[in-house]
Amino acid sequence: MEKENDKSLMKQVQVLLRKRGEKAFKTAKRAVLEEKIKNKLVHDALQYFIEESWYDVQHPALLSLACEAIGGDPDATTDIGAALVLLAGAADIHDDIIDKSKVKGSKPTVFGKFGEEIAILAGDALLFKGLILLYNACNKLTKEQSRLVLSLVKQAFFEIGNAEAKEMELKKEKYNLTPEEYRKVIETKAAVAEMSARIGAILGGGNPKEIDALGHYGKTLGILMTIRDDFIDLFEPDELGNRVKNECLPLPILYAFRNTRKKSEIIRLLRKDKMGEQEIEEILDLIMDMKEVQELKKEMQLLIEKEENILNYYIKRNRSLLKLLLRSTLEDL
Repeated sequence: MEKENDKSLMKQVQVLLRKRGEKAFKTAKRAVLEEKIKNKLVHDALQYFIEESWYDVQHPALLSLACEAIGGDPDATTDIGAALVLLAGAADIHDDIIDKSKVKGSKPTVFGKFGEEIAILAGDALLFKGLILLYNACNKLTKEQSRLVLSLVKQAFFEIGNAEAKEMELKKEKYNLTPEEYRKVIETKAAVAEMSARIGAILGGGNPKEIDALGHYGKTLGILMTIRDDFIDLFEPDELGNRVKNECLPLPILYAFRNTRKKSEIIRLLRKDKMGEQEIEEILDLIMDMKEVQELKKEMQLLIEKEENILNYYIKRNRSLLKLLLRSTLEDL
């Protein structure tokens, strides 16, 4: 069994992301911890977040892989990767406040551990520090590269804000929300992954077609990873319970609602006061083998195949690694 696990795509991906993104993450972590924060609670919240809660190697790894994919030096992405770690971290803390997420993956969020006020201040601190790192990193680039990078970062995080605002509107619909409406939110949230891959290609000196191809790859990867996370949330009582109360329901459930007979059964389980293991098992038994949910998995597979064809046509290096990231999103679903 251990040998099989060692060969799992997700385990390979975790090793790859650590290898390619940890240098930027450590740079970001050092930048946060060296700050002299006078308020103890804010200091403790930032320390907790960067040392125990937030391990973002994905965005800097994507930068690095995209840069190298068109012949660039992956080390040239470290400083911007560190800035993105903090900017994405700030957005994550603020997102948890909006969604009232107190626990993620069995660990308290900053909001759950320190409360709303301290979480807002900690998120603001990461945002300002991230912007300073981004400014310093852009000063080392050519004028045109700097202009493009700043424009892409601004656009991506504005898109994230738009997605959060739209999600706040849609969650009021809850049981009547269509999967197509929620898919638009997922596609908008993929802006940061798209931006990361696009910036990596720019730093590597890619031509317009290579930059567009890698940007498209990043967006597709972001969409697939979010859909995968929605599947994973079905197995987590705390996550699913919070989504029922404060967020949009996971995409597989929205697709399952197309079956009107099973929809009423699923809603009955979701409306229970306490979401426990028994409710989770009953929900999974109802939806995982449904035609509508299986079709969602098939759609994910088609997205992967389409993206691999684009990589084969435009990208000469790192294709196997980039494809590994895509294929891992379907593993064990």
